Amino acid sequence: MTSSKPIRVLIAKPGLDGHDRGAMVVARGLMNAGMEVVYLGIRHTPAQIAQTALEEDVDVIGLSILSGAHMKISERVIEELDKRGIGNKIVIIGGVIPYKDIDGLKKRGIKEVFRPGSSIREIVSYIENEIPQKKNK
Repeated sequence: MTSSKPIRVLIAKPGLDGHDRGAMVVARGLMNAGMEVVYLGIRHTPAQIAQTALEEDVDVIGLSILSGAHMKISERVIEELDKRGIGNKIVIIGGVIPYKDIDGLKKRGIKEVFRPGSSIREIVSYIENEIPQKKNK
């Protein structure tokens, strides 16, 4: 069953990391796959990200983190989502994430981690499988 509403994804770069090329490539790939993308851009706080997710009624929140602060930032984003009553949103992370941190991120509520070399197709497939009632086809 296909919904008339496309999957909505928020892409954001939390913290002070200013390198956003990868996030922009992912945003464009998701748009090309038929998803609606809200690109928040660089240097946003977890509170700003959560508030935008609430206001934009997104299905998925994608965080791009290259700074090494992924554990703390992801924890804060999840806390801010919970404060707003939207802790059930799917949160995924992309970036330079050490393998040893993936389990810890998932225990904090991150649904999936996409490391360097992950393809746009992998990300699209993951999102579509998580939200099958809105599959963009």
